[in-house]
Amino acid sequence: MQVAIIKYNAGNIYSVNYALKRLGIDPVITADPELLCKADKVIFPGVGEAGTTMEYLRHHNMDRLIKELKQPVLGICLGMQLMCKTSEEGNTDCLNIFDVPVKRFIPRMHTDKIPHMGWNTLQQVKPGLFDAAHENQFVYFVHSYYVPLNNYTAATTDYIEPFSASLHKDNFYATQFHPEKSGSIGEQILTNFLKL
Repeated sequence: MQVAIIKYNAGNIYSVNYALKRLGIDPVITADPELLCKADKVIFPGVGEAGTTMEYLRHHNMDRLIKELKQPVLGICLGMQLMCKTSEEGNTDCLNIFDVPVKRFIPRMHTDKIPHMGWNTLQQVKPGLFDAAHENQFVYFVHSYYVPLNNYTAATTDYIEPFSASLHKDNFYATQFHPEKSGSIGEQILTNFLKL
């Protein structure tokens, strides 16, 4: 199985690479359109800022390429947010694979820390990336922006308010949390993606 990780100006690509290697997969890290289109699975990870990242993707025609991929695609963290319609981070127009906005967390109490960082449970998990056994399991988050609950929500988490921990539409899957940093549960979720 050929797994491609999209190479672009965002952090976190190498931790996803190592997580896949632990699962016995040797992915290719590439921005080559031909390699991305040929891969059996594509992963779109990311840590960074929405506006500058979308600018980079547009400049390299990767925005069109990502939207046109036909195989299973997994967006992680910033990758998930960039798959949405817009982001309040820099008032950015994103890829609009998921026709939903990305919002900034607004603290309600002095105990609400932004970014949301740490382990939270998955709830209301739907088949695809998840098994019933993933309900109430802990996964690792680091983010200041979130996707509200919507028709594409495939799992939820509650921090300040309930939000989308995962999205799914057609061949596009996404997680706000980092499966590559979520221990054995994250490895199971990555394995489920590889089996799609």
